[in-house]
Amino acid sequence: MKKGLLLLLTALTVIILAACTANESAGKKKDDGGGADEGTETTDEKVLYMNNGDEPTSFNPPEGFDSVSWTSLNNLMEGLTRLGKDDKPQPAMAEKWDISEDGKTYTFHIRENANWSNGDPVTAGDFVYAWKELLNPDNAFSTAFLGYFIEGGEAYNSGEGSADDVAVKAVDDKTFEVTLTAPTGFFLHVITNPAFFPVNEKVAKENPEWYAEADSFVSNGPFKLESWKHNSEMVFVKNDQYWDKDTVKLDKIHWAMVTETNTEYQMFESDELDMTEIPSDMAEQLIDGDNVTIEDQAGLYFYRFNVTQEPFQNAKIRKAFAMAVNQQDIVDFVTKNKEEAAKGFVSPGFVGPNGKDFREVNGDLVEFNPEEAKKLLEEGMKEEGYDKLPPVTLTYNTDEAHKAIAETLQGMFSENLGVDVTLENTEWNVFLEDQKGLKHQLSRSSFLFDYGDPVNFLESFITDSSMNRTGWSNEEYDKLIQSAKTETNEEKRWESMYKAEKLLAEEMPIFPIHYYNQVYIYKDNITGIVRHPVGYLELKWADKK
Repeated sequence: MKKGLLLLLTALTVIILAACTANESAGKKKDDGGGADEGTETTDEKVLYMNNGDEPTSFNPPEGFDSVSWTSLNNLMEGLTRLGKDDKPQPAMAEKWDISEDGKTYTFHIRENANWSNGDPVTAGDFVYAWKELLNPDNAFSTAFLGYFIEGGEAYNSGEGSADDVAVKAVDDKTFEVTLTAPTGFFLHVITNPAFFPVNEKVAKENPEWYAEADSFVSNGPFKLESWKHNSEMVFVKNDQYWDKDTVKLDKIHWAMVTETNTEYQMFESDELDMTEIPSDMAEQLIDGDNVTIEDQAGLYFYRFNVTQEPFQNAKIRKAFAMAVNQQDIVDFVTKNKEEAAKGFVSPGFVGPNGKDFREVNGDLVEFNPEEAKKLLEEGMKEEGYDKLPPVTLTYNTDEAHKAIAETLQGMFSENLGVDVTLENTEWNVFLEDQKGLKHQLSRSSFLFDYGDPVNFLESFITDSSMNRTGWSNEEYDKLIQSAKTETNEEKRWESMYKAEKLLAEEMPIFPIHYYNQVYIYKDNITGIVRHPVGYLELKWADKK
């Protein structure tokens, strides 16, 4: 879901050139008033200057399933609940809700003053329309699995049921009801996710591409989309129709679209941005600085094997490649961002009913062991009748950080296995479609949690999941995940997840690199930015002094 964290610093001349040509606003310093470009009239507007990294894949809520879409979209729109400063679900479009005694039916009462940016009221019908669109099999949204908690949702999405069977309804214009397949204690967190944002039904039916341009986009969140120069920049302005507009302190947010962190950092240094990530080559000198914030983020940087292509149909060969990787060296000498090397799949931070962290209970499941890796490779090759290992190509999407990790893996496979691996890079959209189509042998991936439960990651690898992208299928694993999503006894539910992760490690259709964190440098006058461990960037409380 996320397209990279840190990028290697290139030659200074290249940096300066890139900084000057990255987008239309690059090279224009802001005035001290915090808003106007050089040569324009100074205003008292509070304008926050940020980098989105890339062009959003889509601002259609269930379609833009990546950080370059949802990070910014989360500030344009709002669901029934929204994560608060404490990272817990708070009333948002819904001012209150009722939960049935069996824990399966939620009745949400939408605020009377909840409006769209065009003045239309936000209605229960907008949620019914949006959630059914999320699950509509004709749309083939990768996010549809998030709606499987809803009764009838999976059947409709799989083509075995109808839209009428999806248990969502508008009791009246401001009352929305949803029935779940089973009690789900974290459901209020699930629906903070952008996939569950409402869609203005009237606008969408008049213009199915309503989300593609600024002049047709309607929002219901803290900001609205004033302008969008594709692949260049976006400008958000405070939404005067937002129910909690008095809380919003910023007047505008200007988003650049710069893919390279070294360029982003140079723009920060020249006062073109108010925050930046840290280039890898400068991590050691910058990461302990006064204005650096390091925050948790639940997620995993990992690689996927394609088990439908040789030689990765063999589990021992997959495990050999995984055990040939020294994750600690990667975080210490390549990314250098104080990430934690990943020895399991579920990231730290999820506490079970026993009061212990998931990671503590399941321990290290993937170890760096080159001797055992060589042994497993030999055994796997013998099982497949290989005298020579078939050629292996490692694919990553174009990005200096991904390239650095890929080159490091290439060296580790050569040194620890005696295997020469070819590297291939492609642009993000092509890379993603090819990965979904199982065209890659071995490819990089990342996962950021969509809601606060370990099953969110683990469910990605059930048979035929749109998030699987490995070709791997295991009946026992599928049953464990089904139990983890429907079991009402929390101890038993978590036990199913422990077993599922261990099975994933035994079969190794993927292997981990590091858990994510969030490292940023802020200007002295920036406050109130919230980056949730599970969730997306919040600028509702941001301020610029």
